[in-house]
Amino acid sequence: MSDHMFCLSCCFSSDSSSIHSSCKLGRQFQLNALHMPGDVTLGGLFEVHFTSVFPELIFTSEPTKISCQGFDPLGFRHAMTMAFAIHEINKNPNLLPNLTLGYSLYDNCATLVIGFSAAMSLFNGQDEEFMLQENCSGRPPVLGIVGDPFSTFTIAASDVISLFRLPIVSYYATCLCLSDRKRFPSFFRTIPSDAFQVHAMLQILKHFSWTWVGLLFSDDDYGHHVAQSFQSELHHSVGGCLAYLEMLPWGDNPVELKRIVGLMKKSTARVVIVFAHQIHMIHLLEEVVNQNVTGLQWMASEAWTSANVFETPRFMPYLGGTLGIAIRRGEISGLRDFLLRIRPHDKNDNENSMVKQFWEHTFQCRFAPPPAEWMEAGGALCSGEEDLQTVETTFLDVSNLRPEYNIYKAVYALVYALDQMLRCEPGRGPFSEHSCASLQQLEPWQLIHYLEKVNFTTSFGDQVSFDKNGDALPIYDVMNWVWLPGKIEVQNVGFFKKTTLNDEELVIDEDKIFWNFDKVPRSVCSESCPPGTRMVRRKGQPLCCFDCVPCSEGKITNQTDSIECLSCPEDFWSSKQNDLCVPKKIEFLSYNDPLGICLTTASLLGTFICSIVFAIFIYHRSTPVVRANNSELSFLILVSLKLCFLCSLLFIGQPQLWTCQLRHAVFGISFVLCVSCILVKTMVVLAVFSSSKPGGGSKLKWFGSVQQRGTVLALTCVQAVVCTVWIISASPTPHANTRYHNDKIIYECVVGSTAGFAVLLGYISLLAIISFLLAFLARNLPDNFNEAKFITFSMLIFCAVWVAFVPAYVNSPGKYADAVEVFAILASSFGLLVALFGPKCYIILLKPEKNTRKAIMGRDIKR
Repeated sequence: MSDHMFCLSCCFSSDSSSIHSSCKLGRQFQLNALHMPGDVTLGGLFEVHFTSVFPELIFTSEPTKISCQGFDPLGFRHAMTMAFAIHEINKNPNLLPNLTLGYSLYDNCATLVIGFSAAMSLFNGQDEEFMLQENCSGRPPVLGIVGDPFSTFTIAASDVISLFRLPIVSYYATCLCLSDRKRFPSFFRTIPSDAFQVHAMLQILKHFSWTWVGLLFSDDDYGHHVAQSFQSELHHSVGGCLAYLEMLPWGDNPVELKRIVGLMKKSTARVVIVFAHQIHMIHLLEEVVNQNVTGLQWMASEAWTSANVFETPRFMPYLGGTLGIAIRRGEISGLRDFLLRIRPHDKNDNENSMVKQFWEHTFQCRFAPPPAEWMEAGGALCSGEEDLQTVETTFLDVSNLRPEYNIYKAVYALVYALDQMLRCEPGRGPFSEHSCASLQQLEPWQLIHYLEKVNFTTSFGDQVSFDKNGDALPIYDVMNWVWLPGKIEVQNVGFFKKTTLNDEELVIDEDKIFWNFDKVPRSVCSESCPPGTRMVRRKGQPLCCFDCVPCSEGKITNQTDSIECLSCPEDFWSSKQNDLCVPKKIEFLSYNDPLGICLTTASLLGTFICSIVFAIFIYHRSTPVVRANNSELSFLILVSLKLCFLCSLLFIGQPQLWTCQLRHAVFGISFVLCVSCILVKTMVVLAVFSSSKPGGGSKLKWFGSVQQRGTVLALTCVQAVVCTVWIISASPTPHANTRYHNDKIIYECVVGSTAGFAVLLGYISLLAIISFLLAFLARNLPDNFNEAKFITFSMLIFCAVWVAFVPAYVNSPGKYADAVEVFAILASSFGLLVALFGPKCYIILLKPEKNTRKAIMGRDIKR
């Protein structure tokens, strides 16, 4: 496969008489580079210049070289970190013994065409002419490449390099697309992919409950992929929404930047997340300063979190308090001493160009021969012996090594893989027929086999290994921009990492965080809906924008941001705040409530009066008033009235099965007994009056004591049979009624059989009507014989009460139906008691002179 690799950008010339063939590069790219020969060479791609100038294209002569401008000391330090790692490995007797590593480091000048040219130079080789074996095979110019820092550049180079299975380990390319193993089978990286960067950002949003955010991203592969990933995960992971999504243009585009910043200014989102490179942020922040957009909480991606260019007083009011994630900081022992020993080479060629450019930038001098305009301006010449310690430069500040640490790990990953490959024992190798790889005829894919299985721990304590997609175990530092007097300092306030068990962990020390506000900012489109309400999405707006609508009665939510309200169980009802199901209030005609107390008092009072009347009648049983008109029936009426008063107590209190069964039965039988006695008494009055007329003596024999008792018993037994059949066939039962009030349970007795209840009341009504009619017929009896009038009046009260009872009972809900029935019982009982026994007690107690036989018979003489 090596022969195909070399043929990609070179042509071959062969001499038939020679033993070996020679391969000559058709053209060399004029690139900034740094080389060190070795038995095995590793390549590196770095951003040593951050911009370039393209010449005018005139194809009448050889195209002019693209000019790299804007020397970046930190980018040069990245390259020097790789050089240091290789020097360190060469001194380590335990790694690659008897083998010297070399390197070829190139500057991509932050330009795709230069970066791709540098990648081609690495896998084609740098020598203008070199010898090959007869079969045009041999070791490739480099065994592996560290870089490129840009995702777009890495994608372009990897598309070609992957064809030859040459391993490339990037230290800064984070695009999720590079995890596609089918497209990039030889790609590895020591920096987490954007998928993990997105996870880290989302976890920070979740930690601070920020659900309404704006997203800005760069117009490149890095920006597009990370924006797509972030947008798809935002609602699922955090329940958040994007207030706006904008792409930052390349270069200075004032019109577009003004529009974007204006949108940020108008938006209600207080959190702005930016996935972009430093160059994009420079232009964006210039416009932010111009429009004086403050009050935003910035969240920085790893591409610009630690950019020194923003740590100036000018940006303090805007970037103070920024939260961001940065790749893991590490410590590299001996790196600073190595950097101090750097010296420019005497040779005037591209192999030493990067060091010379660094020297000229640092000491503001030029090597001979200097440009004429430089000398005319009085510029100094570089001697190469200047002392780096005499200048103040961030190049020597090794306290915050982040990309450098990833470069260091990438070099060691390649070296550990190569070391394991060279330690292979013949006959126990992983390749065909258990063979081992040969360094002289090494194929790059053989190194990939070992690179996939690399697992080592750095001196800083971090584990380095790759998953099936070539990604390293992700770990990020959470950074915060602290506003200090005269400057901004980026400090570590936590970390986010993923373990081998796929667990994610976010740790943030909130006490260390500096906010550009009085307190932790909030960024929500709508405040959370409290318990007792549900979310109703606003039409035409993102999911995070909603209104909170109270739950209807009987439904609750006991969590914030509930989508729907839950119905309470049947025996429960919602609280006032609709956040809890509480047991429904229980309602029945209780002995404790005022209505129950009044009815109970009336019932006991009626019973007591009946007892007093009964005692009076017993005491005066021999007097004419008591003995007149069958005293036995009078005593029986008093007993039945007492039962009527007492049966009303069965309607008070929580209904039980036995009280439901007895209340109507006792009520019905008691009233039938009472009305039957009154009916018989009325019939006796008529019979006595008729017997006083000529020829009427025979009628009285049909109304003797035995007949009276038999009639009362027969009439009462009919009601008893009705009640018995009713209880057996469709017994009244207690029932928890929820129809009348949603928030109450009304305990009541259901009659079981409406027909049974109707027959019971109808039978009482029939007897009462007959009694009323008979008494009404006897109303014109002689004045002193007024029993019929009293019976007529009592039956009139009785019938009036029960006629009024029916509609009142039907229209009274719950306990009030029982109260109406109790009131009817008590009213009719008091009516009978007063009408029948009031006049008699009046005569007995207050008019004893009228309590004589003559007065009763109407024979006393008025004076």
